[in-house]
Amino acid sequence: MKKLVLASNNAGKLREFSALLATVDFEVLPQAHFNVPEAEEPHGTFVENAIAKARHAAKLTGLPALADDSGICVEALGGAPGVYSARFAGEPKSDARNNEKLIADLAGKRDRRAHYYCILVFVRHADDPQPIIAEGEWWGEIVDTPRGANGFGYDPYFWLSAFGCTAAELPSTQKNAISHRGIALAKLMERLKSRQ
Repeated sequence: MKKLVLASNNAGKLREFSALLATVDFEVLPQAHFNVPEAEEPHGTFVENAIAKARHAAKLTGLPALADDSGICVEALGGAPGVYSARFAGEPKSDARNNEKLIADLAGKRDRRAHYYCILVFVRHADDPQPIIAEGEWWGEIVDTPRGANGFGYDPYFWLSAFGCTAAELPSTQKNAISHRGIALAKLMERLKSRQ
């Protein structure tokens, strides 16, 4: 099996990627395994941040790297929190404070449409001139009252009308199959297979 470094220290993402990548011919190792610090994310777009993270992890490990940049984009907030989803309420990062801020910012707004967005970037090495890039979107709406104990981040507030539940109420296997990350990873795997 080939080794691949996952450019993330987010425990929720690591769990999801481990499950999603279990059938691929890569042994996935988190960047923390190599003492790689988190990369700077100075960019205003998901794709630029994901490329920066992938190159950072590949450079410091000498391995192919997979990076994800994802977040939630809320229509009534002009796409916010977007790339700032993890730090929406400031430092230190806190899911609870981020969710409180989101609900407060949406107070009195009727339009609750939102979508999770994920961009995945795979680089063969730090200077790879042709990274593989795949994206996924997952649409729902924001509810005021959290429901469910699965997932992380904004999942307890992300209502999926087709399922009659929040993302945090879905079983992990079902969520992985339909989520923004699952959609992006399926596209990425197709691209990787076509390169071999």
